[in-house]
Amino acid sequence: MTSSHRPFGLPAATAGVLLLAAVGCSSSGAAASVEVPSPPAAEAAFCQALAKELPDTVAGLERSDPEPGSELTAGWGDGAIVLRCGVPRPEKMSDPTAQGIEANEVNWMLERPEGSGPRFTSVYRKTYIEVTLDERYAHDVTPLADLAAPVRKTVPPSL
Repeated sequence: MTSSHRPFGLPAATAGVLLLAAVGCSSSGAAASVEVPSPPAAEAAFCQALAKELPDTVAGLERSDPEPGSELTAGWGDGAIVLRCGVPRPEKMSDPTAQGIEANEVNWMLERPEGSGPRFTSVYRKTYIEVTLDERYAHDVTPLADLAAPVRKTVPPSL
């Protein structure tokens, strides 16, 4: 199984499959709070379809949606993994040196914000999906592999 880290500007490579050992984690008991995106209606429809297909567990963590509740957001492990659908296009996508990763045929741009875990934003899809991971996932992209099938099923490629 392979994963590919490459500059974002390169064409998508052959489908990669990620299978990394999930990091053992325990729930903190605190519900995450996130900003709910406000995408255009067409993009919101893709997000609503995605919400219906999201798994009950990701990387071994139980579903625990952030506040406020919305079909545009989802979470697992009390904030360890947070998905937001219909987010604006990140400025970093204009950077030719931005890094990308492919997980089970879904391409993601990688950002490493200071003081937090990695943030991934889908690319080449009809709406942008953001997945933030806490620091335990700094080197583990199993959550992206777990989310790939629902993303592929509900959010068509933009190419």
